[in-house]
Amino acid sequence: MTQKKMNVESFNLDHTKVKAPYVRLAGVVEGENGDVIRKYDIRMCQPNKEHMEMPAVHSLEHMMAEFSRNHSDKIVDISPMGCQTGYYLSLVNHDDYDDVLKILEKTLNDVLDATEVPACNEVQCGWAASHSLEGAKEIAKNMLAHKDEWTEVFA
Repeated sequence: MTQKKMNVESFNLDHTKVKAPYVRLAGVVEGENGDVIRKYDIRMCQPNKEHMEMPAVHSLEHMMAEFSRNHSDKIVDISPMGCQTGYYLSLVNHDDYDDVLKILEKTLNDVLDATEVPACNEVQCGWAASHSLEGAKEIAKNMLAHKDEWTEVFA
C-alpha cells in the first residue's frame, strides 16, 4: 500500500525502517533574506517499541534548551516529539553535521553533570510538577552510550 505524501516530513518517514538512536537532517528551510534553518531529528528511542516518560522528556527539554546554547549561538529551538521518542533541534545558518553531533554530545554531558533542572519552578515553567532529573540523566546516558551509532539512521 502506497502512503499519500504528507506535508510534514516525519510523516513521510517509514518509522519501521529506522534504527534509534540516531541524528538525521530532517529538513532545510531557506528564508527570503538568505537565512537557512536546518532541522534535525534526534531520535533517542526506537519508534513504536519504546518511549521516554513525560517527566524525563520535560526535564531533558529544559536542560538541552538551556545547555545547548552554551555550545552554539546558532540554536533556534529544541522541542520534544509528541510520540516521546526524541527531539527536534533547529539551527540557523549552520550546515556542519559533525559539529551538530559535537554540540549534542557536549549538551548531553552537561545533562549528566547537572544537579538540578533549569527553570523547574512555577514562575518559569508551565508544569513545574512534572520533572525528573534522574530520568533525563538516564536518557542522556543511554544516548551517549550509543554515540558511535548516531549517523546510522536505517536498519
